[in-house]
Amino acid sequence: MLIFVVAGRGTHHDAGVLLGTLGTAWPFLAALVAGWLVSRAWRHPHLVWPTGVLVWLITAAGGLALRGLTGGGLSGAFPLVALVTLGALLLGWRAAVVLWRQVRSYTRVA
Repeated sequence: MLIFVVAGRGTHHDAGVLLGTLGTAWPFLAALVAGWLVSRAWRHPHLVWPTGVLVWLITAAGGLALRGLTGGGLSGAFPLVALVTLGALLLGWRAAVVLWRQVRSYTRVA
């Protein structure tokens, strides 16, 4: 997630990369922790449903809310880009794990 923030800041901002990155990322990192706690993701971290979906939605909604409440701004396509990117990052690896496990169990049977 931090790599995405750095890349985004690099295309939109010139100065203050470290502080700017932290300023952009902290609401989403705080919401990610909340998502893990609410969903108890440590119990089944690889599941897309319900763990991944809960973590994704809590992270997106909470991160955008914190960003808006602290004056970070929510203009333009930022909320949509954040939602889609978080979905890809938080659900993509889980889907890959599920698929890998299915392929692995299929090849063991065959």
